[in-house]
Amino acid sequence: MMITRKKTRFILCMLCLFLDALLHIEPNWSPLFTGEKVSFICDSGEGNDTDWNYSFSSNDNFFTTNRTVNRYKSSSLTRGDSGEYQCVADHKIRPVTRESNKVSLTVSDPRPVLTVSPSWTSPGDSVTLTCSVEPPSAGWRFFWYKAVPDMSSTNTYYNFELLAGGTNGTEQDSYILHGQTHTAGYQCRAERGDPVFNTKYSDVKFVWSGGVNPAASLTVSPHRLQHFSTESLSLICEGNSAEWRWKKADEDGNRSLCPKWGERNGSTCNTDTRASSGVYWCESETQFSNAANITIHSGDVILVSPVRPVTEGHSVTLGCKLRTENLLYNVDFYKNDKLIPNPVRGELLISAVTKSDEGFYKCTGRKSPQEAASSSVFLVPLVVGLVSGVLLIILLLLFLRRYRKSEGEIFSF
Repeated sequence: MMITRKKTRFILCMLCLFLDALLHIEPNWSPLFTGEKVSFICDSGEGNDTDWNYSFSSNDNFFTTNRTVNRYKSSSLTRGDSGEYQCVADHKIRPVTRESNKVSLTVSDPRPVLTVSPSWTSPGDSVTLTCSVEPPSAGWRFFWYKAVPDMSSTNTYYNFELLAGGTNGTEQDSYILHGQTHTAGYQCRAERGDPVFNTKYSDVKFVWSGGVNPAASLTVSPHRLQHFSTESLSLICEGNSAEWRWKKADEDGNRSLCPKWGERNGSTCNTDTRASSGVYWCESETQFSNAANITIHSGDVILVSPVRPVTEGHSVTLGCKLRTENLLYNVDFYKNDKLIPNPVRGELLISAVTKSDEGFYKCTGRKSPQEAASSSVFLVPLVVGLVSGVLLIILLLLFLRRYRKSEGEIFSF
């Protein structure tokens, strides 16, 4: 059977009636964020784009109609722009109308999130900064910053400097700091698209170090990491600065200054009984001091352990202190729940600290042979490096089996 050219054109035209238009969005990543811009592009599926008029709708409501071009560029998006989008192509001569597919668009508020690992370091450790944008999405370049104390501010603000090599950002979502030696704060942001869209800056995250910094040093008095809630303590800042400020970060990362929980006297902040558990440190114009993870304990027994780093090969002495006494002398010490032979009453002496001394330590004490104890548990990692280790206290209050009128502590190296 022979089909003439006229019949062929007629069949093709009939098929055109059943074709759909195609809507796509550029850029096509999802979710999109408030402040970004997108282009809606409508493909009629046939012939020259100039042969058609185009209309665009959101949630079945047209926001533009009879456009002679098949592209519509949005203004800056808001969360209210989330929805289902569609386009309609109307042929300018023939009575042909084509509806497109529906495309879902989600607009969110971007939130850059910075994590650091490890958050507590020994001198010379490498630290990995990781930046992500929530909700997760693609196409980002990341920028990395180091915090610089802003001593002109009465708040907890910082200035920020780009890290080396970060001028153009990185496609990788991580940045490695080699040979971390001191406490430092970091921040990140991200950008993508053309024109460029920038996120806000992330919250500041700190890498803590107990290692001594000659330019900025924190001394805690009494010289231990656990303190009773009824006693005062002094935080002393020393180093190459005439101006200091004292800061504390609680377990949620909220930062506050000395006037909120103590009184300033020269280079010392005296806390009386207003101190609470958290990480304490000093800041000068350019430096952060060593950090001290201080635990304020409301019970009757605290663990006595040094604040300063313990160099590998050096000795460390641990003890249990009763609120009404200097030390408990009738004490048993355990490592990983195994009793440690302890010839010295009231103290555990490790004469030369090594990596093998890491573990969970526990001391239980009696004021008399008849008075045994309920125990509180603390995690206190002692990190031993090739050069030095750092004795830290990370409070993790648990409750062990309770006995009548007795006290105890657990901590780890």
